[in-house]
Amino acid sequence: MSGYHTRWVRPCEQVEDPERIAIREALAFGKALYDRRVALGLGIAEVAERAGMTEDEIECIEEGGTAPTVALLRHLAAALDADVRLTAGHDLGSVWFEAHAA
Repeated sequence: MSGYHTRWVRPCEQVEDPERIAIREALAFGKALYDRRVALGLGIAEVAERAGMTEDEIECIEEGGTAPTVALLRHLAAALDADVRLTAGHDLGSVWFEAHAA
């Protein structure tokens, strides 16, 4: 509880805005793709070619403009020789590509 002026009130439970959640998920997805691409030393064109996508599509994902779907995550993981890892939450770091175990 927190005080407001001269009385105590219980603040309303705040429900997260679905639009904000979607934005954070898209940003986390973009960061995961960028991090893996850089770790492999690949350019956008190389990732696009490996994934059978356009450079614009890869750039859009990296900029947080594309919502992550299971199919797209799997497709990019295969192109990046990696597995997809997810954690609870919607913040940066909740999605990443991890190199296949040797």
